[in-house]
Amino acid sequence: MSSGGLGWISESHAPHLLSTCPPTVAVLGATGAVGRELILLLEQRDFPLDSLKLLASPRSAGAQLSFRGENLTVEAVSGEALAGVDLVLASAGGPISRQWAPVMGAHGTLLIDNSSAFRLDAQVPLVVPEVNLATARHHQGIIANPNCTTILLLLALAPLRRLAPLRRVVVSTYQSASGAGAQAMAELEATSRDVLDGRPPQSHVLPHSLAFNLFLHNSPLARNGYCEEELKMLRESRKILAQPDLRLSATCVRVPVLRAHAEAVNVEFDCPVPVDAARQLLAEAPGVMLIDDWARNRFPMPSDVTGNDSVAVGRIRQDLSNPNGLEFWLCGDQIRKGAALNAVQIAEALVHQGWLQTPPPKPLNQDAPVLEP
Repeated sequence: MSSGGLGWISESHAPHLLSTCPPTVAVLGATGAVGRELILLLEQRDFPLDSLKLLASPRSAGAQLSFRGENLTVEAVSGEALAGVDLVLASAGGPISRQWAPVMGAHGTLLIDNSSAFRLDAQVPLVVPEVNLATARHHQGIIANPNCTTILLLLALAPLRRLAPLRRVVVSTYQSASGAGAQAMAELEATSRDVLDGRPPQSHVLPHSLAFNLFLHNSPLARNGYCEEELKMLRESRKILAQPDLRLSATCVRVPVLRAHAEAVNVEFDCPVPVDAARQLLAEAPGVMLIDDWARNRFPMPSDVTGNDSVAVGRIRQDLSNPNGLEFWLCGDQIRKGAALNAVQIAEALVHQGWLQTPPPKPLNQDAPVLEP
């Protein structure tokens, strides 16, 4: 099935309008790193739900995970398991989301999907709640969660547009093992022990050992020399910011950190932007934590944001090579705000605003064509 259109969602099978009763929720991919974080956040944030189903592949069925003091049994995803579910938070990969999205549509179930399956589909809102929450209102049964690097970048980048229009962004990412899943995190720990004990590290999940090492992101390369991860940042940022002509160049690197990404960002505006104004704006921006202590040379680190909801931003400075440029550094928890928290925040807003229903289909304002680089 192509992800280029959602013709299989008909009006009669659109997600139904809920009553005042809390929704029945399912986490698809419940045993993965992001799935477990979704369950934790639903509990920590006291998400209003009637009941919770935990779904995964058949090999994970039967596992037990704790939620609100109970042990819930993981079920194999199936049409029967999805029946009666109002909302699915999915983090099981693009092929699984594409396979089960039509079944969810037939059941009247809303899908908030953490994979790349539907992110660039013109009918699917791609949402960072602090940036473009209003677009979620126009969903037709699916809302896409952006890539982790995009979410973290746009929390800092979007507020700066109030100072001047963006012209160009150059970003280098320093991405943690968690972006490749729980097995990659375990492998980083194991290979680090190997190196410390004098044994050659053996890597099976990642293409190279990440222990005391780093390597360029190993997602597939396009003909233009950029990898898939880098192109995600470009295309998703253009869609979310509704700026199809945004010039953005990314270089993505995997580094030996467990679960927090970092990014070095250079932004060019249409005109000079005062550093103090940018710093003040970021200090007040939702979802952003300012760590910018020049006297102590103290700026964001992965340890500052691990397990934290906020993205930390600092080292905000004038670009010495460009009077219209600013540079800054950020860190954010890849599993939390980079994935699970963003999805839960979308779900919270849908419940609060009464947007779990599907309105009549209409074009989305932010869906200008996604330009190829």
